[in-house]
Amino acid sequence: MAVLSLQVIDKEGAVVCSGCGEDFVDLVCRRSYQEGDRILLTTSEKNIYLKWQADDGLGSAFVYITGDVAYQIPFGEQRRSYSDKAFAGSCHYLYAERAGTEEIACYRNLALNPADQRQDVPCYPHASANVETRGEATFAARNAIDGVRANLSHGSWPYQSWGINRREDAALKVDFGRIISTDKVVLYTRCDFPHDNWWVRAALKFSDGSELDFPLEKSAKGQVLTFPERETEWVELCRLIKADDPSPFPALSQIEVYGRG
Repeated sequence: MAVLSLQVIDKEGAVVCSGCGEDFVDLVCRRSYQEGDRILLTTSEKNIYLKWQADDGLGSAFVYITGDVAYQIPFGEQRRSYSDKAFAGSCHYLYAERAGTEEIACYRNLALNPADQRQDVPCYPHASANVETRGEATFAARNAIDGVRANLSHGSWPYQSWGINRREDAALKVDFGRIISTDKVVLYTRCDFPHDNWWVRAALKFSDGSELDFPLEKSAKGQVLTFPERETEWVELCRLIKADDPSPFPALSQIEVYGRG
């Protein structure tokens, strides 16, 4: 049994509310969030698979955590990449539950994490990139693994995306925090034409240093990239070649990495 604990802590470090339990904990916070508030998820056992809900407006995330997780409640400009329902109101429902063996073993999108954050925390999957357009939340790497596939516009939720700020060597990495096996990646490129450009080729790089190259199309549909199953700690989308089009703005709405682990 793992002891799980959830706390809401204010900017002064005072505990607003808390709960704990064995393999499952839920928490109702009957207070509007204030700037500086954070959620703290702790476990007595590290390197553990959990289903956890940082907010009922986000939904559940299937994650692998290697330490205590501090989740900063978004305010101001950071809110633009979230639904208006997320973290809103004066009553919030949170939970964390240890995942079962069958859930861990099933074939699924291993990149999905609506609770990912821009900063590095011991909670996986985690998306990072060497560029995010103007440092704005609506173009952050985390947007590409939040589960929102809407790609016919750009800007605030639900059209948040990973923006590359015209950088020729832009790359996005999805880190899993452990070895996983995968044989398929699905890309949803942003298709707000004519504002957007698109990529005609892209590469996938894996933690063993190997790379695979794929052609891409001008399409709002998911583009499926398949390959022989391989083990990796992370997948990086790189070597992005944009189309010969007047627009300088290709972007990624979602990356899905399918496999087990």
